[in-house]
Amino acid sequence: EVQLVESGGGVVQPGGSLGLSCAASGFSIGDYGMTWARQVPGKGPKWVATIDRSGVYKLYEDSVKGRFTISRDVASNNVYLQMNDLRIEDTAMYYCGVRIESVNYQGQGTQVTVGS
Repeated sequence: EVQLVESGGGVVQPGGSLGLSCAASGFSIGDYGMTWARQVPGKGPKWVATIDRSGVYKLYEDSVKGRFTISRDVASNNVYLQMNDLRIEDTAMYYCGVRIESVNYQGQGTQVTVGS
């Protein structure tokens, strides 16, 4: 059974940092590209970052380039999102996701709130 469990969210002041983790089970993250997305109430999910299955190529949404870093640890089957210089507009529920055999999976999400 594919499972994704996000953690690491919280409340942080503007300019601060948070590190999100996504624990994957039921598959190997080394075999698939992994994605982080975020969603705010009343709006659809928005893609944030992707790491390809080789772990070499990383793509970022324009507003997070230079501030967020996606990474992974295949041995522990975890994916990470390091977020620096956080802005109020980064406030959202953050999800990690994977597409396996035409099925999209995501976890329950972890809330990130940026505010004073």
